[in-house]
Amino acid sequence: MTNGFRKIGPCARLAIVVGLLVGLIPSSNAVEKGSAMTVHAQGTFEVKLTPQLPEDKSEGSTLGRMLIEKQFHGDLEAVSHGQMLTGMTAVQGSGAYVAIERVTGTLNGRHGSFILHHLGIMVRGNPQLNVTVVPDSGTGELVGLTGAMTIIITDGKHSYDFAYSLPEAH
Repeated sequence: MTNGFRKIGPCARLAIVVGLLVGLIPSSNAVEKGSAMTVHAQGTFEVKLTPQLPEDKSEGSTLGRMLIEKQFHGDLEAVSHGQMLTGMTAVQGSGAYVAIERVTGTLNGRHGSFILHHLGIMVRGNPQLNVTVVPDSGTGELVGLTGAMTIIITDGKHSYDFAYSLPEAH
């Protein structure tokens, strides 16, 4: 950064740094690989969760860890492996989880892998779930992938709607 950066206040400097980190302000060495538009991939998946020890069963809460294995079908033909951390409370239907999983396969004809980040909160049975692509995690033909996945569970069956963007292939 130039000397002009030092002349602004600490709050303004922090805002610029945060903007660079979250992509609101492009850095000077950003590489544009072509335009991208948002498309949707849809399909089903099976999931296997394997609880891991040790579990913390302290008074009023339970902490846990699970291994994740998934098989995706449809527009995303892939497998994933990951880990989940959970925190359940003494109040029925309230808790939280975070998870990271690496997805490897083919997304609408483009092969590669990417990482998904999950953040789930449940407040007395009311779920809130965000599943997003970790920035710059795409490999192979999925370099530059961004997006968010909605997970749908109906009658015990899992499906997904993946809204994503990829740079145009050259």
